[in-house]
Amino acid sequence: MNERLLLVGGGKMGGAMLAGWLARGLPSSQVVVVEPGPGAAALRATHGVAVHGSPDEVAEGFRPNVVVFAVKPQMMDGAAPRYARYAGPDTVFLSIAAGKTIAYFRRQLGEQAVIVRAMPNTPAAVGRGMSVCCAGPGVSAAQRGQCAALLEAVGDVAWVEDEALLDPVTAVSGGGPAYVFLLVECLAEAGVAAGLPPALAMQIARATVAGSGELLRQSPEPAAVLRQNVTSPAGTTLEALKILMAENGLQSLLTKAIAAATRRSRELAG
Repeated sequence: MNERLLLVGGGKMGGAMLAGWLARGLPSSQVVVVEPGPGAAALRATHGVAVHGSPDEVAEGFRPNVVVFAVKPQMMDGAAPRYARYAGPDTVFLSIAAGKTIAYFRRQLGEQAVIVRAMPNTPAAVGRGMSVCCAGPGVSAAQRGQCAALLEAVGDVAWVEDEALLDPVTAVSGGGPAYVFLLVECLAEAGVAAGLPPALAMQIARATVAGSGELLRQSPEPAAVLRQNVTSPAGTTLEALKILMAENGLQSLLTKAIAAATRRSRELAG
């Protein structure tokens, strides 16, 4: 990794990505971060990178190959236009802001801006993220490779040609960790209702979900096969699955939830 990077936003996701890039060998001297919040000092101390509170403080001669937007979507109107000076064929803007479209960024930065829109998720913090990307007009093969390398530093990467697919991607992958964490909460609460002490119920739920995820990651078997492997004929798991797999069970709930999140992603588009 030898890009000159300008990271806009050093919060949880931006900080996780930064740590991944540096671990992959990107020199800290080639990274500039704009972070006006209270985490700026910690970024500077932990990673040894230049951190500024405003884009106006970035050296005039610094010309990034990649500008990464890692700020919240609701802050983007105030942030993005301030980086229009970098727009052109030699700089690719990589956005991880949910709902903000390629057309939105071209309006904010100018029609000459080269945009890659990506949707990562929070397991990037432990190097197990999932990012799905879409390239806008003018993105070169080399720039696609640059963006892929940056995102691969924190997990898996996939590409879509149809930008509209990023709305359901946001619903499934972007929000997916929250659904898994809710599963842990519900599993523990159900254990308490069945008689387990709360601390033990939560310990079991966390370890079971985390261990199952790691088994799924390492196994070549489909998820359905792994489920079947746990399910003995006429056993206890089968009785639970009869409820979870009923017509109004887990699949029905998740389908409705993903549809609602997809609609909201489209509403956020600008």
